[in-house]
Amino acid sequence: MGSVRNVVTVGALATLVVGATAVFGATASAAPNVTPQGVCGSAYKTVNSVPVGSLGTVYLTYNSSNGKNCVATIRANPGTARDMSTYIYVPDTDQWAGDSGYFTSYAGPGYVYGKGHCVSWGGHITNVYVSVENSNCAARKEQRVTEIR
Repeated sequence: MGSVRNVVTVGALATLVVGATAVFGATASAAPNVTPQGVCGSAYKTVNSVPVGSLGTVYLTYNSSNGKNCVATIRANPGTARDMSTYIYVPDTDQWAGDSGYFTSYAGPGYVYGKGHCVSWGGHITNVYVSVENSNCAARKEQRVTEIR
C-alpha cells in the first residue's frame, strides 16, 4: 500500500511540474514588449533605427557614460523561432560585434566602442536584410540598403 501511495504522489508531482513548465514556458518564450533598452541595458539610448520590412527593426543605441554602441534586431511579432542577426562594425578600429541564430523575439546585443567614430550596422529577419553604412558621424553621408534574398 505504501508503494502505491508513493507512485501516486510522484505522478501528481510530475503532472504539477509539467503543467507549470507549460504555463510559464509559453510566457517566457514569447517575450512581448521587448525594447532596445531591455536588450542592451537601461543606460543605452536609441540613436538610430532601420525597419526590417514589416518584420521588425534594427536599433542602434549609445551609452554616453562608456562610449559604447549596442545593436539589437527586434521582431514586430515574437513567436516561432526565425533566422535572425544583428551586427555593428567600426571601420576606424576594425572592431565588430554581432549575434545570429534562430530566435523567438530578438537578436543581440552586440557591443563596440564607437565614441567619435562612424559605425556600420544592420541585421536581418528571415529573408529581409538591412544595412546602414557610415552612420552617426558628420564626416560621411549615411547609406541605407534593404534587400530581399
